[in-house]
Amino acid sequence: MIPLNSIIFLNATIVHPEFFFISGFSGIPHTKYFYIFLCFVYTLSVLGNTFVMFVIYADHCLHSPKYIAVFNLAVSDLCVSTALVPPLIDTFLFKSQLISYEACLTNMFFFFAFLTMQSFTLTVMSYDRCVAICFPLRYKEIVTNKSMLVITAITWIIAGLANVIAVLFISRLSFCKSIVINSYFCDHGPTFRLACNDNTPSNVIGLSSPVLVFWLPLLFIIGTYISIARALFKIAAASERLKAMKTCTSHLILVGMFYLPVCVTYGAIGPTIHQNIRIINTSLATILPPMLNPIIYSLKTDEFTECIKKLYRRNKIHIPVWNK
Repeated sequence: MIPLNSIIFLNATIVHPEFFFISGFSGIPHTKYFYIFLCFVYTLSVLGNTFVMFVIYADHCLHSPKYIAVFNLAVSDLCVSTALVPPLIDTFLFKSQLISYEACLTNMFFFFAFLTMQSFTLTVMSYDRCVAICFPLRYKEIVTNKSMLVITAITWIIAGLANVIAVLFISRLSFCKSIVINSYFCDHGPTFRLACNDNTPSNVIGLSSPVLVFWLPLLFIIGTYISIARALFKIAAASERLKAMKTCTSHLILVGMFYLPVCVTYGAIGPTIHQNIRIINTSLATILPPMLNPIIYSLKTDEFTECIKKLYRRNKIHIPVWNK
């Protein structure tokens, strides 16, 4: 690798630094306590999402389109936490804020690919609920395990390709000035803005990505719930209406936890928010939903709770009891 300071930049030369420096939480007091909190949150995220995946895999009653989407969300949550928290703790708690160029681009790809999948999966889950409530008699015909697996595969492909393209454009940039990334990980925007050649393609991707990843899925989810609300008003019996609404509460809570912090941070108070507060807000908005999603689904979904009890009783029966 050619050192950054040993090259005179030419228009035809692409200069890649050996390392980037992640500034992250520099200047924020008492950050060690925040790293301990991150370790705690990450541990719960791993345990909770692994448990959700195990229950869905172990109980054949949950082998349905709805729980294929829930399983996919657990995978996305687990992966995005793993792509962010361990490198973040290594970077700041152990003072290794220098990250190699290749490792930076790799981290950028995986983090944003899994974050994209979180958003897409919440969108797929809203589609599932919309069909279930608006077209209950045709639900099993429209939404099958096969169709849900196909939709899931397509979303993974789109997420992967979109982020491969973003990283490829970053790799075509030259970095002949600063190597300090003003974020807590290899963030796309703060990285491409360090380039000293034309970064227009990366800038376009940076502007369009939030639309693809956040705003369009959020608008789709809002549209599905408008359709759900109209369908619920047509249900005469209050008990049936309440039962249908209850099937959506868990998903609505997940949607709120994922999208509201982003909307507040980058929308309502975006222009006036301090950089350190933005870093703390975005990091919490990224790491908390993967921890809370399994808890919400365990507590708010009766079907899932019953399956947990059934698995517990089944395993309890199979435990041998040795009499003295």
